[in-house]
Amino acid sequence: MAADARPGGGAAESEARLAALMAAAQDGDAAAYQRLLRLCLPLVGSMARGRGVPADRVDDVIQDVLLTVHRVRHTYDPARPFLPWLRAIAQRRAIDALRAHGRQAVREVHAPLAYETHPDPATTAAQALERADGADDLRAAVAALPDGQRQAIEELALRERSLAEAAAVTGRSTGALKVNLHRALKTLRERLGGTGA
Repeated sequence: MAADARPGGGAAESEARLAALMAAAQDGDAAAYQRLLRLCLPLVGSMARGRGVPADRVDDVIQDVLLTVHRVRHTYDPARPFLPWLRAIAQRRAIDALRAHGRQAVREVHAPLAYETHPDPATTAAQALERADGADDLRAAVAALPDGQRQAIEELALRERSLAEAAAVTGRSTGALKVNLHRALKTLRERLGGTGA
């Protein structure tokens, strides 16, 4: 029997062991599935830290990765290596955590006198109307995109799904989704007056 996925076992043995456990889990072996998830904990933590996830958020990323693995476990192909599949999920969840952390940091007030030194700018009726028109223009531009591009924008940008999740929902490959997203963004920039890149 191959060695467990832990220090001291060879990388190839670890990969083979994880792949075998996942294949057994897909066949309904609950004990193999629990063992696989336990072995994934330190691996995912290391992957998250490697992507720059703050220490206080690593456990959240681990939990998100394990939930995603559970949700999409049927997409794993036992003929393929397990670690790249797991790494792709972990990297996406780490990016999600970093985005959420960034959004939270933007909302936080760090200066004690921020409210006094930066008065709240009142939105005028004209500004509110302009913002609403811009949102309508964006909705119309997205609706006018070809189906593949529209789906890529809706699933990846608006619903913030991972590539794997969007592929499962749309039935398109991750490569096709990436191409469609890039083309859609370029088209939207051109239609909405931005710079085409």
